[in-house]
Amino acid sequence: MSSAEQAQDRAPAPAPERVGLTEEAARMIRQLTDQHGPLMFHQSGGCCDGSSPMCYQLGELRTGDSDVLLGRLAVEGVDEPVPFWMSSSQFAYWSHTHLTVDVVPGRGSGFSLEAPEGVRFLIRSRLMDDSG
Repeated sequence: MSSAEQAQDRAPAPAPERVGLTEEAARMIRQLTDQHGPLMFHQSGGCCDGSSPMCYQLGELRTGDSDVLLGRLAVEGVDEPVPFWMSSSQFAYWSHTHLTVDVVPGRGSGFSLEAPEGVRFLIRSRLMDDSG
Protein backbone atom coordinates (compact mmCIF):
# COMPACT_ATOMS: atom_id res chain seq x y z
CA MET A 1 0.00 0.00 0.00
CA SER A 2 1.41 3.40 -0.96
CA SER A 3 1.86 6.17 1.59
CA ALA A 4 -0.95 8.12 -0.12
CA GLU A 5 -3.29 5.15 0.27
CA GLN A 6 -2.26 4.76 3.91
CA ALA A 7 -2.92 8.44 4.55
CA GLN A 8 -6.32 8.13 2.90
CA ASP A 9 -7.14 5.15 5.16
CA ARG A 10 -6.31 7.29 8.22
CA ALA A 11 -8.21 10.35 7.02
CA PRO A 12 -11.22 11.15 9.16
CA ALA A 13 -14.62 10.33 7.73
CA PRO A 14 -16.33 13.32 6.16
CA ALA A 15 -18.52 15.26 8.57
CA PRO A 16 -22.19 14.42 8.23
CA GLU A 17 -24.23 16.90 6.27
CA ARG A 18 -26.17 18.97 8.81
CA VAL A 19 -28.54 20.89 6.56
CA GLY A 20 -30.47 20.17 3.38
CA LEU A 21 -33.55 21.46 1.60
CA THR A 22 -36.74 20.33 -0.06
CA GLU A 23 -37.42 20.84 -3.76
CA GLU A 24 -40.06 23.44 -2.84
CA ALA A 25 -37.45 25.39 -0.87
CA ALA A 26 -35.00 25.06 -3.78
CA ARG A 27 -37.59 26.56 -6.15
CA MET A 28 -38.14 29.51 -3.78
CA ILE A 29 -34.37 30.01 -3.42
CA ARG A 30 -34.02 30.12 -7.22
CA GLN A 31 -36.83 32.68 -7.45
CA LEU A 32 -35.39 34.84 -4.65
CA THR A 33 -31.88 34.61 -6.15
CA ASP A 34 -33.26 35.85 -9.48
CA GLN A 35 -34.87 38.80 -7.67
CA HIS A 36 -32.19 39.66 -5.10
CA GLY A 37 -28.89 38.05 -6.08
CA PRO A 38 -26.85 35.72 -3.84
CA LEU A 39 -28.57 34.66 -0.61
CA MET A 40 -27.77 33.46 2.89
CA PHE A 41 -29.79 31.93 5.74
CA HIS A 42 -29.49 32.59 9.45
CA GLN A 43 -31.38 30.89 12.24
CA SER A 44 -31.26 32.80 15.50
CA GLY A 45 -31.98 31.74 19.04
CA GLY A 46 -35.56 32.89 19.07
CA CYS A 47 -37.27 36.03 20.38
CA CYS A 48 -39.51 37.88 17.97
CA ASP A 49 -39.22 35.50 15.01
CA GLY A 50 -38.94 32.30 17.02
CA SER A 51 -36.35 30.02 15.54
CA SER A 52 -37.39 30.29 11.91
CA PRO A 53 -34.65 30.46 9.31
CA MET A 54 -34.34 33.95 7.92
CA CYS A 55 -33.33 34.49 4.29
CA TYR A 56 -31.25 37.56 3.46
CA GLN A 57 -29.20 38.89 0.60
CA LEU A 58 -25.68 37.55 1.06
CA GLY A 59 -23.82 39.85 3.45
CA GLU A 60 -26.93 41.77 4.56
CA LEU A 61 -26.67 40.17 8.01
CA ARG A 62 -23.25 40.27 9.58
CA THR A 63 -22.21 37.02 11.21
CA GLY A 64 -19.67 36.83 13.99
CA ASP A 65 -18.03 34.68 16.64
CA SER A 66 -21.42 33.76 18.09
CA ASP A 67 -22.56 32.15 14.81
CA VAL A 68 -21.87 28.69 13.36
CA LEU A 69 -21.77 27.94 9.63
CA LEU A 70 -23.78 24.70 9.38
CA GLY A 71 -23.31 24.21 5.69
CA ARG A 72 -23.70 25.57 2.19
CA LEU A 73 -26.82 24.59 0.32
CA ALA A 74 -26.17 23.58 -3.29
CA VAL A 75 -29.23 24.58 -5.31
CA GLU A 76 -29.54 23.53 -8.94
CA GLY A 77 -29.75 26.65 -11.09
CA VAL A 78 -28.03 28.87 -8.50
CA ASP A 79 -24.37 29.63 -9.21
CA GLU A 80 -23.05 29.76 -5.64
CA PRO A 81 -24.03 27.56 -2.69
CA VAL A 82 -26.22 29.35 -0.13
CA PRO A 83 -24.58 29.53 3.33
CA PHE A 84 -26.73 28.51 6.30
CA TRP A 85 -25.70 30.08 9.61
CA MET A 86 -27.06 29.47 13.09
CA SER A 87 -26.46 31.20 16.40
CA SER A 88 -24.15 29.15 18.62
CA SER A 89 -26.85 28.94 21.31
CA GLN A 90 -29.24 27.35 18.80
CA PHE A 91 -26.46 25.09 17.51
CA ALA A 92 -25.92 23.73 21.03
CA TYR A 93 -29.59 22.73 21.07
CA TRP A 94 -29.72 21.36 17.49
CA SER A 95 -26.23 19.81 17.33
CA HIS A 96 -27.48 16.21 17.03
CA THR A 97 -30.07 16.90 14.36
CA HIS A 98 -30.18 17.14 10.60
CA LEU A 99 -32.12 20.21 9.49
CA THR A 100 -34.13 20.43 6.29
CA VAL A 101 -35.15 23.84 4.99
CA ASP A 102 -38.72 23.74 3.69
CA VAL A 103 -41.20 26.39 2.57
CA VAL A 104 -44.92 26.51 3.36
CA PRO A 105 -47.76 28.94 2.69
CA GLY A 106 -48.10 31.52 5.41
CA ARG A 107 -46.91 34.79 6.75
CA GLY A 108 -43.15 34.94 7.14
CA SER A 109 -41.13 37.51 8.98
CA GLY A 110 -41.10 40.98 7.50
CA PHE A 111 -37.30 40.84 7.36
CA SER A 112 -36.97 37.53 5.51
CA LEU A 113 -36.95 37.82 1.71
CA GLU A 114 -39.69 35.24 1.11
CA ALA A 115 -42.31 37.11 3.20
CA PRO A 116 -43.77 39.17 0.30
CA GLU A 117 -44.30 35.92 -1.64
CA GLY A 118 -46.94 34.68 0.85
CA VAL A 119 -44.75 31.84 2.10
CA ARG A 120 -42.31 31.24 4.91
CA PHE A 121 -39.25 29.07 5.33
CA LEU A 122 -39.26 26.61 8.19
CA ILE A 123 -37.03 23.88 9.54
CA ARG A 124 -37.89 20.21 9.68
CA SER A 125 -35.53 18.21 11.84
CA ARG A 126 -34.55 14.62 12.51
CA LEU A 127 -31.96 13.09 14.77
CA MET A 128 -28.72 12.27 13.01
CA ASP A 129 -27.47 8.72 13.15
CA ASP A 130 -23.99 7.46 12.33
CA SER A 131 -24.68 7.81 8.61
CA GLY A 132 -25.66 11.48 8.92
